[in-house]
Order: sequence, then structure tokens, then C-alpha cells
Amino acid sequence: MRYCLRCCYPENTKPSIIFDEDGMCSGCKTHEQRQKEKVDWNEKHEELKQLLESYKEQAEKNNSPYDCIIPVSGGKDSHYQAHLLTKVYKMKPLFVTYNHAYNTKIGIRNLNNLVNKFGADLLRYTTNPKTARKLSLYMLSKVGDMTWHYHAGIMTFPMQTAVKYKIPLVIWGEHGIGYLFGMYNLDDKIEFTKKHRQEHLMRGFEPEDILDDVENKEITRTDLAPFFYPSDDEINSVGVRGIYLANYHPWNQHENTKMVIENYDFETFQTREETFNLYEKVEDFFNNTHNYLKYLKFGYGRATDHASMEIRHQRMTREDGIEKIRIHEHLKRPKNLDIFLKFAGISEQEFLDRIEHLRDPSIWEKDSAGEWHLLDWIGNHLSDEGVEDARLPINEKFEVIKSPPQKSNLDNANSNDDELVTL
Repeated sequence: MRYCLRCCYPENTKPSIIFDEDGMCSGCKTHEQRQKEKVDWNEKHEELKQLLESYKEQAEKNNSPYDCIIPVSGGKDSHYQAHLLTKVYKMKPLFVTYNHAYNTKIGIRNLNNLVNKFGADLLRYTTNPKTARKLSLYMLSKVGDMTWHYHAGIMTFPMQTAVKYKIPLVIWGEHGIGYLFGMYNLDDKIEFTKKHRQEHLMRGFEPEDILDDVENKEITRTDLAPFFYPSDDEINSVGVRGIYLANYHPWNQHENTKMVIENYDFETFQTREETFNLYEKVEDFFNNTHNYLKYLKFGYGRATDHASMEIRHQRMTREDGIEKIRIHEHLKRPKNLDIFLKFAGISEQEFLDRIEHLRDPSIWEKDSAGEWHLLDWIGNHLSDEGVEDARLPINEKFEVIKSPPQKSNLDNANSNDDELVTL
């Protein structure tokens, strides 16, 4: 397997990543280009301000109590989006969230904290645990993702809400995938689209595809209610538009997270199993099992994502990133896989059998005894030719960002919040 000479991504990274002639990936090259750009953020601030003012006026004409919708999970991005829109731009947002039924106690606490700190109304759609189980098992077999309904819900229900309540502006934080893998630059001014949602976040599936599948014996139209995207006529009748704040503000997750911890009491994990990052996806109970599935399919997981970003931001050497991957990711089985197996009512062997056809043969090989073996990993590429030429200097000391210990994580100081909260 070929690995980026600057970060830790393999050539089989999904969605696709491209290597240049110098052995660096498209994500690293795009990040480097963005760092070199001379961006007039004051000009972008004014551009956003004018855009938002126009939607305030439109809301007033519509006699709407809300200027916009902010899709939220209660995470660090939700808190930062709420800060910008309510405190800086004086918007009156409606928070909209999708409850996938796989919550952590910290996640529920942070969602409540978001509503209380910013004084905004929250509309929450809750999928029942029985439906969550059916969808997880179906998508586990189809695409190796037992959290498909997470992405489908948060990317669709806010758009349904925008149409239903005639709120034309939906405001997201960052187009994460695009910047992580080098799909877009700032000049592209990327906006939310049904196409991106379907191809990347919903793994190519729409609810209609599930209902039309002859292999589907359990999932009903009712189960899929929050995932049907509004029609073009419905979108156009309201003029619904989805924008990303990162197009107008210098989006820095480290700084954003420190700010919402200090000013708005956002809570992180204190320790973590599958990665060294303590502030991302703290609301997702099965995030470590989800990332284990990515590892079983492609030979890398969440620690690779986080290490690569730290390297690009010049807070971590490639060698340190590889060591983090070794500790948190390489050949690691997550502890809460057992909780998912019990919830789903399947054995571990059935779990593995369901995703066997999704193993990437460029990184996994099956022996004569039927056992899968990893053919390569980033740890074998510490000193590849060209690593020194691609290396970035360290500009900032790496730090683990976490909130002060609070009651909700003191009870689980050595785990990833080990109690599943469905409602």
C-alpha cells in the first residue's frame, strides 16, 4: 500500500484521495494551499453579514419566528455555530437535531447545555431503538456502516423542517470531507447539496432504494420517514439554501473547541479508546465500533484521520502520528462492540460475516484457514523515500484538549461513556 509521505493516509482512503508525483495526498496539498492563501476574512465576514441580514428581512416578511435553521448534535461545532450566529450575527435560529438512539450521557448533557446556554428552541426527531436496530443491521450488510441512519437523519431532517416551516436558510459548520481529502478550496464556496449528501454521507442510498430492495424484509416507509429528501418543487417553493460557515470564518477546530469549553461549558471525554482526540463525536456512543468497521474494510480508522490533521496543522510529527495510530487503532478491537452485538442480537462472527464482502483486497488477505490478515500499515512506512522532503516544521506544541472533569464523565473516567442512552 502507498501512504502519503506527509500525513498518514493510505492510497485506498475513502472517499477517494489522490497522490501527486511527489508522493503527497490531495488533502495535504489542499491544506497547504489554504494556509498560503491571503484571505481577507474581514471581507468574508461582511459578505456573510449581508447575506444573513437579507434572510432576517425575509423571515420578518414571512412573519417567521426564526431567521434560520442550525442542524445540531450538541457537539463542539454546534456550540461554535450557535456562538457565531446568535452572539456575533444576532440571528434567531431554530436548532434541529436527529436522535439516532445511540447517545452518550455526555452527548445528551451537551445538547441540553446548547439549548440552555444560547436560549434557542430545539426541534428533535427521535428514531425508536427498534427501527435503529433494523437500519443498523441492514446497512451493516450493505455498506459496513451501522451508523448510516445518523448521517441520513442529520443531513435530511433539517431540510424537511426548512420546507415544512418555510425557513429558507440552513447553516452548517464545515464541509469536513471536502477539506479533509482535498475536494474543494475556499474559492469554490461550496454549499450544501442533495448530491453530496447522497453520494458521501448516505453511501449512495436513498430511502426509496431500501424500500425497492427485494432483500429488505423488515424496514418500512415509516421507519424511513426522516430520511426522505424534499422534492425540487418543495425546495424551490421555499428557496431553501444550505451554507457553510467555514467559507466565511477561519475554521480551526482546536481553537473553536477551546473557546466553547471556556465560554459555554462544552464537555469532552476525559479518556478515549479509539483515538487521542477527546472532543470529536462525544455524542456518538458507537463511534469506536463505527471506526472499527472502517478499519476492517480499509485498514485504517479514526486515529489516522486525527493524526493526519495534526500533522497538517504542524502540531505533530509524522512519527508521532504513527505512534498514536499504533496505540489507538492498529489491530484494536473496541470494547463496546460487545454492547452493539447484544443490542443488535447477533454474534461477533455474524458481525464479521456481514462485512466480509466489503474488505479491500489491496490491504486485507484471507489465508487458507479463513483468517484475514492486514497486508500493510503506516507503521511500515516510517522512513519511506521522500518523507524528509515532504516534512513540515512543527509550529505549535501538540496538546490534548479536554474540558475539566464534570459529574457526567467522572462516573466513567476510564471509558467512552459506557452507558447507551436511547432517548
